Amino acid sequence: MQYSFASRAQTLLTSPLRNIRALAKRDSFISLAEELPAEELFPQHSLAEAAAAVLSQDPRSLQYGEAEGYGPLREWLSQDLGRRKGVHVQPDHILLTTGTQQALDLLVRVYVEPGDPVLIESPTSPGMLQVLRLQGARIIPIEGDEDGLLPDELERQIVEHKPKLLMAAPNFTNPTGVMWSLERRRQVLERCAKHELLIVEDDSYGDLYFADAEGIEARERIPSLFSLEQPQGNHVLYIGSFSKTVAPALRTGWAAGHRRLIEMMTAVKQMADWQSSLLNQRILQHMLDSKHFDLEEHIRMLNREYRTRLKLMIELLKRKQWKHVRYAVPEGGMFLWVELPPGLNGDALLRAALLKGVAFLPGSMCSPSEKADGCIRLNFTHPGRDELLLGMNLISEAVTEFTARS
Repeated sequence: MQYSFASRAQTLLTSPLRNIRALAKRDSFISLAEELPAEELFPQHSLAEAAAAVLSQDPRSLQYGEAEGYGPLREWLSQDLGRRKGVHVQPDHILLTTGTQQALDLLVRVYVEPGDPVLIESPTSPGMLQVLRLQGARIIPIEGDEDGLLPDELERQIVEHKPKLLMAAPNFTNPTGVMWSLERRRQVLERCAKHELLIVEDDSYGDLYFADAEGIEARERIPSLFSLEQPQGNHVLYIGSFSKTVAPALRTGWAAGHRRLIEMMTAVKQMADWQSSLLNQRILQHMLDSKHFDLEEHIRMLNREYRTRLKLMIELLKRKQWKHVRYAVPEGGMFLWVELPPGLNGDALLRAALLKGVAFLPGSMCSPSEKADGCIRLNFTHPGRDELLLGMNLISEAVTEFTARS
């Protein structure tokens, strides 16, 4: 039978990430391409204890739960966001989702019609682009600098296109690692509020702030767009997850915002999967409430190790093979965004690197235009130090081969 898929679905089948993920299953393959934390740093023992306790105490943990998510975990999250991030939101304004990707997908499904213009950071995350393309949105990239989105450019595009959404990640933007300044956040928020434009603020990487490894207090951190607008505003939907800090397999993220948004997203979630895993949410909540697990200390440990791995990657980029590349060292997150020498294309370099047993993400996956084709995204959190060293050496060989031919 010949299946007739929607034309926009074809983008899902042509993604280089599909091939990279298949190759990454090989023992000898090194991937610096994916959005993965380090599995050797997962709190495995604490999770095992929590799982045993939950399963032994109450068989209802294996039952269907509320579409909004496990109530005690939403209450814990409400208190934690207020304590650590100055985000004050009631539990009934929080929806637990199957990671941030589902939060994005649910919002776009209920808010964006095919053909609607949507503003994004340029470059942006591949997952965000896939969600928008599948919905048939008209994607409009907004340029930025080291402080975040350019306010005047944002204003111009809002006036010209009258967009439905702005989708952004002010804390360590994927893929560039940019952390927006406080002034820039206020400028963007002011312009969006003036034009009644909803902002989707993705804070998936906000906890991976390497200054926290030195013990910086939460009150000293730059506030989120969501907290800057509170309590009077309702122009921001704030999303995040535990995937980058606890474990991706728990598949637990959240969306926090105006009650009307949460109600609509919950309604479509009931059609998508009825609920995210109640068992996972109860295990997570049990561990977070345990006296034997300290989330803040766990995050500080992650940041110490990830900062070390980033430093190693930077040192490797100082070698002669990389002397013509450009990059800005991020203060956190999971990625280093590298601009290749003129004439070197990220997709072509990836094909050569794959033959050597290593992968990275080409810039073409992070932009709806060709502006990022000469860039690559390197993940420094997932590979161990030895793997990172070997992987960077293999990519260096591929770069050398290209530059020698040119």
